[in-house]
Amino acid sequence: MEYVYFEGKIVPEDQAKISIKTNSLHYGTAIFEGIRAYYDKENDKMWGLFFKEHYQRLFQNMKVLNMEIEESIDDLVEITKELIIINRIKSDIYIRPLVYFSDLKISPKLIGYSAKIAIYTYPLGDYIDINNGIKAVVSSWTRLNDNMIPPRLKVAGAYVNSAFSKTEAILAGADEAIVLNKNGYVSEGSAENIFIIRNGELITPPVSDDILEGITRNAIITIARDLGYKVIERHISRTELYVADEVFFCGTGAQVSPVVEIDHRKIGDGKPGRITKEIQSVYFDAVRGKIEKYRDWVVPIE
Repeated sequence: MEYVYFEGKIVPEDQAKISIKTNSLHYGTAIFEGIRAYYDKENDKMWGLFFKEHYQRLFQNMKVLNMEIEESIDDLVEITKELIIINRIKSDIYIRPLVYFSDLKISPKLIGYSAKIAIYTYPLGDYIDINNGIKAVVSSWTRLNDNMIPPRLKVAGAYVNSAFSKTEAILAGADEAIVLNKNGYVSEGSAENIFIIRNGELITPPVSDDILEGITRNAIITIARDLGYKVIERHISRTELYVADEVFFCGTGAQVSPVVEIDHRKIGDGKPGRITKEIQSVYFDAVRGKIEKYRDWVVPIE
């Protein structure tokens, strides 16, 4: 029996039910987060990754949608830890908090409604091939911008844009999409931030290029700089992807995922690059609590 957090308490999953009249179900006005916890098999220990940072971002997103819930950030951190313990989890997992307007009313507005939060977990390892790398294509779909549905928000309805680009990529025989913004610059993957490497320097689009303000992105920037690499935030043109020495996606779900082909063109030698693998190695040690200077990124589940 799996347990989830629903309507203010931890309950068996089969008791977590909403009405088909629930407002956010109709209009996509739900805010969510994607959080990971990792199992260190060597030491038989679970580590929660960036719990507080994810819930801080959740609250920032809620503010934009005029949402308020009873729980505090610290409450949600403790509830999430409790869920992992009560479910007796000893594996890498994904955690999905979802805040939604719970009123049984039909009207697309962001005022006058009550919000509630639900949280559940499920096993998740490497859903992208992080060892051999993946193939990507540049999508024909344009990234949403801040005056449409702000990309800095993890709002449910916005992910139709992601679904269009991801589906197009899969049907084209690729693993993932790269999406351009309205100005034709590289924005991100369908649901991941992106970095390219040229001449030993990491380059990533700025927040103003309609990207998610990625928590993993910030961690990668920190790791890269600690390793002595220069990190530049600037526009990236489509064809610059083709001539990059290395390319990788990053995100809570994607972790650090090398891209070895874009639009049927090999990136570098067509294999995961040296710098990408170096950053990837440090990241995977950090998320399992093995690097002291990054220990504040993780919280022990006990």
